[in-house]
Amino acid sequence: MASSAWSFALARLVGVLLAATALGWLTGYLALTVVAVLAGYLAVNFTRLYRLERWLRHRRTEEPPDLRGVWGDVVALITRIYRRKQYHKRRIVQVFREFRRMTTAVPDGIVVLGTEREIQWFNRNAARLLALRRKIDFGQRIDNLVRQPDFIRYLEKGDYTVPVVVRAVYDIEVHLSLHLIAYGAGQRLLIVRDVTREIRLEAMRKDFVANASHELRSPLTVIAGYVDTLADDPTLDATWRGPLDEMRRQADRMRAVVDDLIELSRMEASDGEAGNDAVDVGGMLALLRRDVIARTDRPREVSLRVESDALLLGSEQELHSIFSNLVTNAVKYTPADGRVDIRWWVDAAGGHFSVTDTGLGIPREHLPRITERFYRVDPGRSRSTGGSGLGLSIVKHALQRHNAMLQVESEEGRGSSFICHFPARRILARPAAAAG
Repeated sequence: MASSAWSFALARLVGVLLAATALGWLTGYLALTVVAVLAGYLAVNFTRLYRLERWLRHRRTEEPPDLRGVWGDVVALITRIYRRKQYHKRRIVQVFREFRRMTTAVPDGIVVLGTEREIQWFNRNAARLLALRRKIDFGQRIDNLVRQPDFIRYLEKGDYTVPVVVRAVYDIEVHLSLHLIAYGAGQRLLIVRDVTREIRLEAMRKDFVANASHELRSPLTVIAGYVDTLADDPTLDATWRGPLDEMRRQADRMRAVVDDLIELSRMEASDGEAGNDAVDVGGMLALLRRDVIARTDRPREVSLRVESDALLLGSEQELHSIFSNLVTNAVKYTPADGRVDIRWWVDAAGGHFSVTDTGLGIPREHLPRITERFYRVDPGRSRSTGGSGLGLSIVKHALQRHNAMLQVESEEGRGSSFICHFPARRILARPAAAAG
């Protein structure tokens, strides 16, 4: 279509030039005639250009000019482009309106942040939860408006996997969960959620568990005492020996559950990080191994490798709880002909403690949940071994208080490996005099 229009325009120009040449030759004024005809041809095209330019300026109110040839094709092309632009513009406006309605319906606050953490847009719930003001706070850095230290550290850390919970500036009773999601070229989406109800329910749950555990300890002690007295009575009828032994085992198991619950509640109630007592890990592990060796139901081989004499800064009680729970679990679920290896070493990344066994192993689908309270891979097996289901949960909380992490590697039927990684700042080299 376009090529045919240009061919016609070129043919017409050639025809005009031929006609001007013939007329000039007949009249004897060849040059003047050709110039005059070309000037007229240029004037026509200039007039069409003027009409096109005027229409482009006033296309909202004027109809497109009726032009032919190449100029008509240009007008048609511009009209199509304009209509396509209008369609996309209406579509964008429609999508934006739908987006605004959607974000209004979402119960969470949404804040769009630029590459410099400046606020580019936020919805009504974000304005309500973070006390943001429309128009005034656009372009402001989010860390200048939300100044909680925990949120500032969350921004600087750069790891946005786990949301951070802070108190609202306008009401300390209101707790907000702030979760950053990175997208695009350095942009971020801040999701704000009111978690006050969840925080209160969690606090009520912790208080209930702590109070119930303490209240259960006294009656359990009394019951266990009477059971022990009856079981040790030489005049007791032999038919009662079996039931009393079972009662004693169940009382001991319940007492272990209560003690673990109290220990877990104590850790959860403790604010901040663990202390900085210098703990001799090698000595502690040697005592744990000696206790295991003294057991009659232990695996055939229990080895200990202490590859560093460095001290570990932390709470001695909580570190003993970590190591003891992991070693006890390994011994408990390893058969008599199996093996348990305990190891402590230090490198540039920090200190590392591992317990590896050749026991029953853990199926892969259970690994993400084994540190949950009372979660059991095999409930029947746990009951037979007397486990409380709280050991790994205690380990997780104690490690968190030491800025450490737990790594679990296991294969069903081939054993497990539990590795605790402590940060380098919690490793203290033993003084030379003490080391000698």
